Amino acid sequence: MLTIIDKYILKRYLATFVVMLLLFIPIGIVVDVSEKINKMLENKVPILEIGLYYYNFTVYFANSLFPIFLFLSVIWFTSKLANDTEIIAILSSGISFTRFLRPYIIGASIVSVFVLLMGFFVVPAASEGFNNFRYTYLKGGGKEAMRGDNTDVYRQINDNEFIYVNSFNTESKTAFNFSLEKFKNEKLIHKITASRIKWNPKDSTYTMFDYTKRTVGELNDKIEKLPQKDAVFTFDLEDLTPVVYIAETLSLGKLNAFIEKERERGSSNINVYLVVLYKKYSVPVSAFILTIIAVAVSSMKRRGGMGTNLAIGIALAFAFVFFDKIFGVLAEKSSIPPMLAVWLPNIAFGILAIYLLRNAKR
Repeated sequence: MLTIIDKYILKRYLATFVVMLLLFIPIGIVVDVSEKINKMLENKVPILEIGLYYYNFTVYFANSLFPIFLFLSVIWFTSKLANDTEIIAILSSGISFTRFLRPYIIGASIVSVFVLLMGFFVVPAASEGFNNFRYTYLKGGGKEAMRGDNTDVYRQINDNEFIYVNSFNTESKTAFNFSLEKFKNEKLIHKITASRIKWNPKDSTYTMFDYTKRTVGELNDKIEKLPQKDAVFTFDLEDLTPVVYIAETLSLGKLNAFIEKERERGSSNINVYLVVLYKKYSVPVSAFILTIIAVAVSSMKRRGGMGTNLAIGIALAFAFVFFDKIFGVLAEKSSIPPMLAVWLPNIAFGILAIYLLRNAKR
């Protein structure tokens, strides 16, 4: 059962966190508008598109910086309690420091569940809208830049077939220097090549130009050549190089299925996708760690008052976000296992939380 003190602290915890979001998100929007207004006017972006973009920006921004907002909000109102000697009064009444933490842990649980569900279902759609707008209206290269590197793409499309294209254009749905190799028991069965292959959306077929098919025989190879040939394949040209932020736009179930498919294809970006998946779980857990650190740091009444606690809090919060970003990039670009890289900041700050908590209890 929650006591009056528990309800009081829990109410302050959640209310301060919401107020912190409401304070910083408008500032973020104002800064973003000031940076991008010229591009928007230059590209004549419809007002409805801009409105939808800033809705998606709000969700994306809040989710990305939620650890900082939560940490600062806990530091703020706990420092206020300490300066008003409310914490001293609570602990002097016989309540242990561990028992004093209970409403904080309940508050962190509520925030964690909320962030977890947002990350599973709401953030992916917001991320897609946010990034689509940026690449369509604000970045040079437009939709082509969404695809990253569109040259020398080699993919395994199933257990026995491999495709290669030298380059492809997403606007015209056309790939160049196309080849498809089919194997059986590790032996080449046939190879199809074409100077160009184009997707036909009306009948869901592909048209190959300068078509050549070489079927490997035991004694002689059979070669078929045509200037043009229509065919049906089981792959989509856009799947060759998905948009660079594809993992961020998928809900949990779709993301797991996508990662499994990309792993089977031997995608070189698999670590990027795994980092996005593991962060869906690691970020909510950070709410507990940062809450404990914030309480341990700010529960003591300091000579510098609330300002000292806030300075320490801001330094620790940005250190957490910095290490989170650094290890995320290392997982994407190096041989560090993605799961280890994503959870290392939580592990390191978890150890710090235990150390600070022990000192605070003294």
